[in-house]
Amino acid sequence: VSTQSTWGHFLSVYFFFASKMGKVHGSLARAGKVKGQTPKVAKQDKKKVPQGRCRKRLQYNKRFVNATLGFGGKREQPNRQPAGKLG
Repeated sequence: VSTQSTWGHFLSVYFFFASKMGKVHGSLARAGKVKGQTPKVAKQDKKKVPQGRCRKRLQYNKRFVNATLGFGGKREQPNRQPAGKLG
């Protein structure tokens, strides 16, 4: 094997991989563009989230006491789609 053909093969492989690397997500000059141009909105006051025993009580009431029964006497799932949207 001649040295010339080995170096030629090495260089062609190097340039092949070098051409595939870099410049994936654009230049850094545009970094933070969208966040910078969105208007600042003040946070709203939220209701305090219950904790401990109170939270468990509300969870139990929501799941079992106030649960609506669906088709066939089964409990309706909390995030179920309406009947018209099921295709």
